[in-house]
Amino acid sequence: MNRGNDTHDIRSHATTDAEGRSAVGIHDGADRAREGVAGTHAGAARIPRHHSIVPPYLLAAIAATDDPRFQNASHAAKVSLVRDGVRFDEPNPLTRNPQPRSARPRSATPGLPERTIADAQGRETLPGEVVRREGEPPTDDVSVNEAYDGLGATFELFWDVYNRDSIDGKGLPLDATVHYGEQYDNAFWDGERMVFGDGDGEVFTRFTIAIDVIGHELTHGVTQFTANLVYEGQSGALNESVSDVFGSLVAQFAKRQTADQASWLIGEGLFTDEVQGIALRSLKAPGTAYDDDVLGKDPQPAHMRDYDDTTADSGGVHINSGIPNHAFYLVATAIGGAAWEKAGQIWYDALTGDDLAARADFSRFAKVTTDAAARRYGDDAAETDAVRAAWLAVGVVADE
Repeated sequence: MNRGNDTHDIRSHATTDAEGRSAVGIHDGADRAREGVAGTHAGAARIPRHHSIVPPYLLAAIAATDDPRFQNASHAAKVSLVRDGVRFDEPNPLTRNPQPRSARPRSATPGLPERTIADAQGRETLPGEVVRREGEPPTDDVSVNEAYDGLGATFELFWDVYNRDSIDGKGLPLDATVHYGEQYDNAFWDGERMVFGDGDGEVFTRFTIAIDVIGHELTHGVTQFTANLVYEGQSGALNESVSDVFGSLVAQFAKRQTADQASWLIGEGLFTDEVQGIALRSLKAPGTAYDDDVLGKDPQPAHMRDYDDTTADSGGVHINSGIPNHAFYLVATAIGGAAWEKAGQIWYDALTGDDLAARADFSRFAKVTTDAAARRYGDDAAETDAVRAAWLAVGVVADE
């Protein structure tokens, strides 16, 4: 994918939404593209109302391209930034013990999902028209079926492995909406449901295609009902990382892969063949998921020496999550076997226990996961040693 005029500058664009609000400001310089949405107060990171899989700096880079081959993608990215950006100044509705919507009945039998898929039909009104309910046969719409199956796969991991009944632990129905907006370049969890765009067809394909993306976004719901990690700075990067970890585990569990068989990619299959990249992120090798003339290079670090101390992207939540992501990969591969069994159990114990504060930083999370491993497997166990070694390897803790 080549950029028009062989330039790497990120040009300034301004767009307004339907109500005339300024939404997108893409700053000059590729090193500033990560700021994505204009209007951030100096020194402050915005806290988005919902959690999206594609970070604003990536959409900003696409929006800025002047390559005539990708004008559809550029327009779609600008519009997607508008849709995402207008939510950034609204209060974060997620609370530690939120009351779920609904008078909707929960599943009468623990361990059985209650899925409902709706079709927005290219509009931005939620939830859309219900097109498939729990137990109904597949439809002719691949996005509907992928969303249904992805919700089921996520439910299955959390129930079969961790005995968690849906994302809230109490049988919460799982809802999703497909075909949101026209060529919307994202998928998100809004605190109540999964929402999927169809992509622009030039850079992104449909967002239901990647089961790890569905697992990632629904895990934001699990975090919402447990540690409720604040979505900025290091706690926000941990929020993103936990979703990447369990998103990857959803895919691995569905395929019954061992740690050494897994791709450890997030968003595999989202990019079209025009993009020089294989996924949005890599837990195995942060910073290598893509390297493209238009998108730029994957900015994720794998070590604290490369930590990006930025106020963009809510304090680098999609960037610095590469560090705890890689720590988990190191733990899982050191222990071996199925990553969801021991490594995943340790991370799940840390997330759902009482020791993880909402504003925990990487150092605190390292301690909480180490303590969780010691409680479950023993202080001198190989599993606990693997956790200690991983946090040392990524520079979060120092060698004693």
